[in-house]
Amino acid sequence: MTRELLHLTAMNSMMTECYSIKEFSFEVTTPGQRLDLFLSEELIGQTRSSIQNLILKKYVTVNGQVSKASYKVKTGEFISVKIPVALDQTNPPIPQNLPLTIVYEDSTLLIVNKAAGISVHPGPGHSSHTLVNALLWHYPDLQNVGESLRPGIVHRLDKDTSGLMAIAKTSKALKNLQKQWKDRTVTKRYWALVQGCPSPKSGIIEFPIGRDPRYRQKMAAIASGKPAITSYQTKEEFGTVTLLDVSLETGRTHQIRVHMAAIGHPLVGDQIYNKKSSTILPRQFLHAHTLGFHLPNSGNFTTFCSSLPHDLNLVYEGLLQERER
Repeated sequence: MTRELLHLTAMNSMMTECYSIKEFSFEVTTPGQRLDLFLSEELIGQTRSSIQNLILKKYVTVNGQVSKASYKVKTGEFISVKIPVALDQTNPPIPQNLPLTIVYEDSTLLIVNKAAGISVHPGPGHSSHTLVNALLWHYPDLQNVGESLRPGIVHRLDKDTSGLMAIAKTSKALKNLQKQWKDRTVTKRYWALVQGCPSPKSGIIEFPIGRDPRYRQKMAAIASGKPAITSYQTKEEFGTVTLLDVSLETGRTHQIRVHMAAIGHPLVGDQIYNKKSSTILPRQFLHAHTLGFHLPNSGNFTTFCSSLPHDLNLVYEGLLQERER
């Protein structure tokens, strides 16, 4: 199953002046699911009941034809969805004078070190104080690069995950980088502190990831999900917790957090996938420390690195001291 955000239209003649239409398109690669269930796993932020309402109002088509919620999807079919969105949710983000940590910059891109606690772009419940708001203040021309709500954004990190992110400064660079991410030629490595000691000490996790059918705000390792591949290697053991160097081949939502929880070693501090985590950290111990790809302007493969931020380093140093006692 693949998902592609097609475009955000200006106004739709069938809607009132207060709304625009967001359009999504999906191709079915795993058949047999009900249409409403299929879409509930693909459309983040939409409940199954809201999707059934969209289907009832004929905002959903299968190969161009209106269908029922109970329809069983087939391989190769194209599902189109139109979602009415209040215009105040689609207004371009406002520039805000917020700090940015720039690791690298050239004429085509930026590498920034995102702090924990900051969302990448505006969304429901957080229309300001995001990375995008800061980027637009320091780089006003970004408003013309890519989607208006996510200008320059190539990939994302969870709000409470810190680390390296690539930001495109031109439309040409954005397309170049998006293709590299799609082709999986990018190196992405993270430091992750997990509960327990994984066995074996290094390995590959290949559980598919999809929307949790019981808790719609969570992701889960489920057979009907999208393929996801995570590699890990033990760096240091501290008895009850272990520091891992984790690499991603795919980039699913919450991938590392879900995969580590699925093998019984959830991240320390993870408030969603590790309810029994210790209180030594108020957010998940996860930091994107290495990012490597071909620079759009030269084609040279370049690797960027970032050390542990202050909050995670304090935890790490504390574990080292405790182990030496």
